[in-house]
Amino acid sequence: MFDIRAIRENPDLFIRAWNRRKEGLGSSSVAKILELDKAWREATTAKQDSESARNANSKLIGQAKAKKDEAEAERLMALVAEAKTTIEQASEAEETARKALDDLLMGLPNLPLDEVPEGSDEHGNVEQHKWGTPKGINAPKDHADLGEALKGQGGFPLMDFEAAARMSGARFVALRGKLTRLERALANFMLDLQTTEHGYEEVSPPLLVRDQALLGTGQLPKFEEDLFHTNMQSAALRDSLRRASDEFISLSEKRNNLLKAFVTAEDTARTNGTDTSWTKGIYQEFAESLERTVESHKWFQTQFDGSQNVRSTAHYLIPTAEVPLTNLVREQIIESAQLPLRFTAHTPCFRSEAGSAGRDTKGMIRQHQFNKVELVSIVANEEEGLKELERMTGCAEEVLKRLELPFRRMLLCTGDMGAGARKTYDLEVWLPSQNTYREISSCSYCGDFQARRMDARYRPEPKAKPEYVHTLNGSGLAVGRTLVAVLENYQNADGSITVPKALVPYMGGVTEIK
Repeated sequence: MFDIRAIRENPDLFIRAWNRRKEGLGSSSVAKILELDKAWREATTAKQDSESARNANSKLIGQAKAKKDEAEAERLMALVAEAKTTIEQASEAEETARKALDDLLMGLPNLPLDEVPEGSDEHGNVEQHKWGTPKGINAPKDHADLGEALKGQGGFPLMDFEAAARMSGARFVALRGKLTRLERALANFMLDLQTTEHGYEEVSPPLLVRDQALLGTGQLPKFEEDLFHTNMQSAALRDSLRRASDEFISLSEKRNNLLKAFVTAEDTARTNGTDTSWTKGIYQEFAESLERTVESHKWFQTQFDGSQNVRSTAHYLIPTAEVPLTNLVREQIIESAQLPLRFTAHTPCFRSEAGSAGRDTKGMIRQHQFNKVELVSIVANEEEGLKELERMTGCAEEVLKRLELPFRRMLLCTGDMGAGARKTYDLEVWLPSQNTYREISSCSYCGDFQARRMDARYRPEPKAKPEYVHTLNGSGLAVGRTLVAVLENYQNADGSITVPKALVPYMGGVTEIK
């Protein structure tokens, strides 16, 4: 979300910034924002004025009646009725405008910093520096061919795409044997480096999150198609609703039958004096039970819309540990002495890759499920945030340096930068089979964009008014892509893989995979 007052007071700043993201985005968006903001404020004012008039005239009605001035009382009551109608109409208009405004603001990207170069795609990115020299490898094989050629127990490939496809479909892989250990070694090496040398606190976060967590970090509402989501709780609630409905129907039938018996007993009592007190007691018991069931039925019914599915009960698989790590400070007020906060986590990540049809269909570059070591920082302000971005990117670069993998740092342009970022560096590792650099890490400074959506604040000093924190996130690194880079850069002519020196201790002394 954005500060509506800031947009109202300085619309040109937002127009220019969003236009740098996409031509015309700022001009059209700000015009719509100001239109909705005006409608919302006018409706709010009309409602408040009518509420004041209603309250004032309501008091005067009593005074008129005390004076027995019925004509005046009737006039005032007509004004109160008119005010109530206006309040209802203004409230509806206020809610409509506010929702439309919130939806629009929620879907807009962050404002790029002035230092971010303009561009429409990756061709506008600017190289900052390179590290390492690519090895001269004759006719290099790609990682998929290398991995499938390596054999484990029973002669099965150590990188098994076919087995994964049989159980899960395309864009999955099953690693076996020493490649599995190499992947685990990479993750452990990254975690040890980030926690023992770079000051990040390791976290084991949930892999399933509610929609509010994804709204907070900016994946929702705009990028829902890239997420995997489950209605796990919705199914449970539907089952509870079904049981409540069955119980409601059953008790209704019992009550009707008992009511008939009770009426018959009452008629009989009038004729021959039969005692019906026992019937009344049972009927009362069933009536009370039915009342409880009706209330339960109503409660369950409110959990669903007409389609029996409501977003508030949905859980999503995390697309990156950025989501749960950043949400650790959700709805919190942190003391300034606690900052900066630095978190890291090694988790599976799940992405539908909805917008990547036909891209990187072979191998492990673009998978629905992959492992990543994520870095997240929480700082106080923009000055600290930009310093932290350099630090975080350096922490990610150190992984590549110790693995002796050639890479380059790219400053992303406005059109290639993620929606939540104000400034982003990509690290691209050298892949011999493609004779080019490919992204392996993305480190972004987000300003207070996520903090506003999460209501995450800090207190600059004791008793001071809380201010929004600033957030950063980065990959330190994508484990699967690092495995790809190791296989390709450390391949030997005979198809074996030399284990990087930094990983040998994590591999139990194994120096070669063959």
